[in-house]
Amino acid sequence: MKLNVNGRERDLTGVPEHMPLLWALRDKLDLTGTKFGCGRAQCGACTVHINGEAARSCSVSVRDAVGKRIVTIEAVSGRVADAVRSAWQKLDVVQCGYCQSGQIMTAITLLSSNKKPSDTDIDAAMDGNICRCGTYVRIRKAIHEAAKSLA
Repeated sequence: MKLNVNGRERDLTGVPEHMPLLWALRDKLDLTGTKFGCGRAQCGACTVHINGEAARSCSVSVRDAVGKRIVTIEAVSGRVADAVRSAWQKLDVVQCGYCQSGQIMTAITLLSSNKKPSDTDIDAAMDGNICRCGTYVRIRKAIHEAAKSLA
């Protein structure tokens, strides 16, 4: 099997097709920015972009990812990604950091489709991205800051 990961065709010969994409990324391709949290698509730590949309990689099989464009935190780029990263740094969002790759990937998807989200829009989009440190207020502020810089 071959996957398009971060703009490159990657060979996953020998990987079971039912393996979760998360483990193929982390264990076979050494892309460890995508984190394991719950294994049930409920915490958001494993969020990647698949064809431009946020997706929980722990619940997508390698087989189901074939033929799709997969982007991980290591390679996400562009104007929106830059605005989100900059706002995260400016507002010192990160505490422990474990959930932040998933939070950032989800925020990028939100701002790619909604340039001026309300608090309600942000809460709805980010729902299910769990932060054990409770940085939700800073995350919301950072998304507003990124939106402001994109305007």
